[in-house]
Amino acid sequence: MEKAKVYFTSFRTQVGTSWLEKLRRLCIAAGIKNIDMEGKFVAIKMHFGEMGNLAFLRPQYAKVVADLVKEQGGIPFLTDCNTLYPGSRKHALEHMDIANLHGFNPMTTGCQIIIGDGLKGTDDVEVPVKNGEYVKTAKIGRAVMDADIVISLAHFKGHEMTGFGGAIKNLGMGCGSRAGKMEQHSSGKCVVNQDLCRNCHKCAKECGSDAISFDTGKAYIDPEKCKGCGRCIGACGFSAIRNEQWDAGDLLDKKMAEYTQAVVQDRPCFHINLAMDISPNCDCHGENDAPILPDIGMFASFDPVAVDQASADACQKATPVRDSQLGDNLAKEDWHHHHDVFMDNNPNVHWKETLEHAEKIGMGTREYELVTLK
Repeated sequence: MEKAKVYFTSFRTQVGTSWLEKLRRLCIAAGIKNIDMEGKFVAIKMHFGEMGNLAFLRPQYAKVVADLVKEQGGIPFLTDCNTLYPGSRKHALEHMDIANLHGFNPMTTGCQIIIGDGLKGTDDVEVPVKNGEYVKTAKIGRAVMDADIVISLAHFKGHEMTGFGGAIKNLGMGCGSRAGKMEQHSSGKCVVNQDLCRNCHKCAKECGSDAISFDTGKAYIDPEKCKGCGRCIGACGFSAIRNEQWDAGDLLDKKMAEYTQAVVQDRPCFHINLAMDISPNCDCHGENDAPILPDIGMFASFDPVAVDQASADACQKATPVRDSQLGDNLAKEDWHHHHDVFMDNNPNVHWKETLEHAEKIGMGTREYELVTLK
């Protein structure tokens, strides 16, 4: 397979040129105007942010993309699917409320918002996965599948289970209905090493399933209630929680790649990663910790594997922020250095498996040519 082209621009700019203009130029250089959008529905998949989280992308970035779609005769809409865990986006009405609270509306973005899997997260389509090894039919939000074209607009960041979140996570996990998210997370349940538990209760605050109790003075996770989402793993600062199935992380990464395959196969897709406010954990958290890396820039490509690989490679070259979760880990005298920013940020992750499996099933290539724009 030939190298994919990934276009990149930093956040450096001259007086009179905004980041929004740089994003527009990046998308055009990367070929977004080569897509035939005349009269077609275009889903712009993004994350509207959890209540209390401020690391999500501003709505102005969405407007740049929506305006480009409309210039080409397309009919854009912003979309995301409901969450598996109880939060502020578990059904469409709450989801729309938080989107509006965070500034996403037709006035600010130039297009409507449609929650991809409907009111209760049950409006999905079973999509056969080409070359799927772990998922034969993915449960994808119906509105996402009804679109003629999909554009991923992702906040590139760290993640407590997948290492990072970029285009593949934005589309694979993000476009799965609630049942689809459950299928991806269903490999194993979380358990507590009570010798390491400090009884801080941070895990229980993050658990969306009410699965954690402290009757014995230490955390206990009820396997009947646990969904295996891993939010407690990211919350624990003492490495006391793990998934009981040794390869659960690998299986999650591979299932997520196959869900992305279901979304992108057989139709035009375009992918944008903004590597800024690179928080240690997902935007699904009700807070965002300090960035683990400095702002890097914007990436765009037709290839979701290549754009994530390029974004991840740029992160590996960046200098960690000392006053961050990553910086604190690296400063510990007994820390086992992985020499990998994502694994040093969250040691339980196996992020490369996502890209390797995505390439294996034919979604794209990890080999890329980086085209840098001023």
